[in-house]
Amino acid sequence: MTSEPILIAEHADFLVVAKPPHVLSHPTRPDGRPTLLGWLQEKFPGEFVALVNRLDRETSGTVLVARSPETASRLGAMTMRREIHKYYLALVSGRVEAEHGVIDAPIGRLGISPENPIWLRRGVIPSDDPQGRKTAGARTEFWRLAFSNSENRRPAVDGYQQPDGDAISLLRLQAHTGRLHQLRVHLAHIGHPVIGDKIYGPDGNLYLKFIAEGWTEEHQRVLGLPRHALHAHELRFPWNGGELTFTAPLPEDMREWAARFSIRHPGEIISRWAG
Repeated sequence: MTSEPILIAEHADFLVVAKPPHVLSHPTRPDGRPTLLGWLQEKFPGEFVALVNRLDRETSGTVLVARSPETASRLGAMTMRREIHKYYLALVSGRVEAEHGVIDAPIGRLGISPENPIWLRRGVIPSDDPQGRKTAGARTEFWRLAFSNSENRRPAVDGYQQPDGDAISLLRLQAHTGRLHQLRVHLAHIGHPVIGDKIYGPDGNLYLKFIAEGWTEEHQRVLGLPRHALHAHELRFPWNGGELTFTAPLPEDMREWAARFSIRHPGEIISRWAG
């Protein structure tokens, strides 16, 4: 495992864990690759553990874990009723001008075409799509916490070539619907893809090349960050008459990336905003 998960909270009914990037939440094939679920089973041998929410392999942050079948059922029902609120942090390309906004646009699978060589890639598709592709409503809310600009940019580091005049922004996000890749799709749709995103970033062919060859000098030059800069920062939900909040600090790779673009002390920025 690239780095160890962090146990944020240990409750009689559930656990909250911070998943590091590059770690699978759940086994996808019997190849022995380390997973968050496997780590939990080793740390709590013989106990019931079930992931209430899952994160993509590259996404870091908070994961809620039920400690009994009854709790798993209860939290699952709360998830369906959207009573578990999840907030994310993302570093995105470009300066986001709006301090706050809502992206309300249906999402569906794009399908293979000359413009889209990636089977799993999704995108914003109109509900009256002439190709008849299936869509589902999707709504994302964002808050801009900070941004850099071209005057603050530093020289190229580790081979990454920042486009001239480019900036990055630090956003707080809430997905009001739970569509696959929703945050990444919506941010790319408004012209601010997540930094390091191989599928929805500047060149989707880099994803296919990554699958075939792994991380290359071209990936480093174009993407810079070896994973998409998306972090599940906060969970909020009601439990036994109270309102609970759990947070996972911004991981080191995203802190370093923010600093190289002169977004200094992002943890303090996030704390001031939340406060």
